[in-house]
Amino acid sequence: MDKPIISTFMLIVGIVIATLVFNAVYPAVVRSGDALVNIKNRIDDRMRTKIAIAHATGELDGSGTWQDINADGDFDVYVWVKNVGTLRIAPVERMDLFFGPEGNFVRIPHQSEAGSAYPHWTWSLENDTAWNPSATLKITIHYSSILSSGRYFIKLITPNGVTDRHYFGM
Repeated sequence: MDKPIISTFMLIVGIVIATLVFNAVYPAVVRSGDALVNIKNRIDDRMRTKIAIAHATGELDGSGTWQDINADGDFDVYVWVKNVGTLRIAPVERMDLFFGPEGNFVRIPHQSEAGSAYPHWTWSLENDTAWNPSATLKITIHYSSILSSGRYFIKLITPNGVTDRHYFGM
């Protein structure tokens, strides 16, 4: 008589333990699967995002002397960047921009972050209304004073981590 009662009791305990284990493990498995899908999507975005710095120059006159050509009161450096990937890049102002003399560059904040402090950068699109594939972005780095001549370094990092770098002389 004891054997059927013990067997029934053990069966109930086994079902309760199996339910508890399932309730503890299943959410973790689901979260892991969601995390893997999220990582896969981020990697896919990075693989489809690509930029190329096409050209960079300072606000120089024909003889190579700094001059406020656009009469905005600043001495500007212009950088043209092409979206050569297959995705739209946004938000542009969340990019990191590093600029300065070779070996002595710093992160330049976007105007929305820097306010009226110098240096800061702004952007405009040359041939589209958003930074879509094949569109060219014109970045203007604003300085309150003239930069020295020499070799300069620029590095851009998109919001999803894709980078390009460029050296040029002024």
